[in-house]
Parts: sequence; C-alpha cells; structure tokens
Amino acid sequence: MKDVIKTAVFFTIGAIILYLIFNNQSAAYQEQCILDGIPVEDCSLVQKIWSDFKGANWAIIALILVFFMISNVSRAIRWQMLLEPVTGKPRFHNAIGSVMIGYLVNLGVPRSGEFVRAGILSKYEGFPPEKVMGTIVTDRIIDVISLLIVIGITFLVAFSDMKQLLDTHLNLEEKFGGILQSKMLWGVLIAGIIGLCGVLFYYRKKLLQSGIGQKVYTILVGFLEGIKSVFKLKQPGWFLLHSIVIWLMYYLMTYIAFYAYGPTSHLGPVAGLVVFVFGTLGIVFPSPGGMGTYHYLVSSGLILYGVNSIDAFTFANIIFFSVQLFCNVLFGVLAFILLSYINKNGRNEA
Repeated sequence: MKDVIKTAVFFTIGAIILYLIFNNQSAAYQEQCILDGIPVEDCSLVQKIWSDFKGANWAIIALILVFFMISNVSRAIRWQMLLEPVTGKPRFHNAIGSVMIGYLVNLGVPRSGEFVRAGILSKYEGFPPEKVMGTIVTDRIIDVISLLIVIGITFLVAFSDMKQLLDTHLNLEEKFGGILQSKMLWGVLIAGIIGLCGVLFYYRKKLLQSGIGQKVYTILVGFLEGIKSVFKLKQPGWFLLHSIVIWLMYYLMTYIAFYAYGPTSHLGPVAGLVVFVFGTLGIVFPSPGGMGTYHYLVSSGLILYGVNSIDAFTFANIIFFSVQLFCNVLFGVLAFILLSYINKNGRNEA
C-alpha cells in the first residue's frame, strides 16, 4: 500500500508540473495562431506535437536508443567490476537485466529502482543484498562526480550561456543568498550536527545491541565494502573507460537528437552540451523519469539558443517519450520476463 501511495504521489507531482508547462505552452501557441490568422479551433498543441512526432527522423531516434543501450552495457560491465572484489563477478545478463528493471521501477517511484536493482541481483546471484547495495551507492557516487565534471566542462566552454540560464530560471542568489550568508543559521546547523553525533557516540553500545542498530550496522558495513571496492579494481583503466562511455553516450543522445527535429537541427555541439546538462538535472529531480522537470529545463536550454518555446517543448517530448518511457518500459519489462526465464532454466539444468 505504501508503494502504491508513493507511486501516486510522485506521478502526481510530475503530472502537475507537466500539465502546468503544457497549459503555458498551449496558451502561447494559441496566441501565435491568432497572430498568424489561424482560427483557434484549428490550433491544438496536442495535434502539433503529434504531427512533429510523426515528422521526426526516426532513424536518428533509433540511433539514440542504440546509444542508450551502449551506455547500459557499459554500466553493467562497470558494475560487474565493482562487485567482483566484494561478492564475486555476477553473470552479465543478470547485471544488465537488473539495471534495466531498476530504470523501469524508477518511472514509478524515483530512486526506488536502486533497491529493486540490488534485490534482483541478490536474488539471482545469491549475493548479500547490503553488499550489492554498497556497490550501487559507489556507482551513484561516481555518477555524481562524473556529472560535476561534465558541468565543470560545460561552464568552461559555455560560461555565459550557463550563467544566463541559472540567473534566469533559478535565481539562486535572490532566493537563497541571504540564507546562505546567515551566520546564525550555519551556527545552529553545525551545532545540531555535532550534538547529534555526540548523542549517537554516547549511546553507541546500546544502539548497536538493539535489533535496529545491528541491522543498520550490517547495512553500513555492506555500504563501506561497496565503496571500498573502487580501490580494489583489477582493471581501473577499463573502469574509467566505461565511465567515460556512459556519459559520452548520454551527451550524444541529446546532441544527435537535434538532427531528428527540424527546429533544432541547426544547433551545434556546445548547445548540445548545455541542453544535456540541464536535461540531466531535470531527470535528477524527484519526479518519474524527470517528467515535467526534464521538459522545463530542456525547453529553457533550447530557448536560450533561439528555439521558440513551442518547438522546444515538442523536442523535450520526443526525447522523453522515446527514451525515458518507450525504451525504459520496453527493455525493463523484457528484462523482468527474460531474467526469470533464464535463471529458472539455469537452476533446472543444474
């Protein structure tokens, strides 16, 4: 019941954001129709998006899906490398299948896919769940570091564009500047953290003897082993290569997609980098697959490069529904079915 409620809440959040963006774009589209002398009744944004979908270059969209699957293959291999010194090397089909099922589950409840991914691999490989989860935490830490590196590169090559987008759409200084400069706030925060650590340290023996304490301790040990696995890699060079491949494929998915849609086909690699970064941030936010937040941030990036808001919104929908939904749903469901079949047959043959 809790999972159903969580799914409903996150889908509602994403749907509301998407609905508000759609309403805003629909009003703008109708205003443009009036200026162009087109009757309002013949001016449907849904029809325009559908027409643009049909008119997109689907050979390029198919290529984007290939890039997506290449990134998943590299992610599965990289995960195998993390797991090998901790639990032993899992079979490739279980590693990539677990990754795809995790993506599918994330469409329902953001971030829950990581736990399902660990559970699936533990079930089929017989590995301790906490150790598997530890390697997933390491995997995500590496992703965060990779994203920060990509953002840093983007600032180097497109500083003015990034600054303009941040100033226009986030207004960080205006919203949080006063709070971040408050010495009292920082003092209370630091004192609270120190106090909490002191209480936990004082009662550490009682906490560790309790059932919950022992469970938390086991999980933390598994996490630490997973994190330490990065220092026990047999082939760190290959690990780094697969990390680069993952993020290169992600970038190409956005940049190459420009050529699938007329209004974005003139944009260059720097624009692709900026839009990719903002689209990635949209997916990071807690809505199913980035629904709504992805559309808003990708559209914002495209508008900066002269694409009108309607076409920018359409482009975001083409990418979102072809990759985030179609690919994740299709391959996630296939992985769920095939893993059960393959592992069942493997046990029967054994």
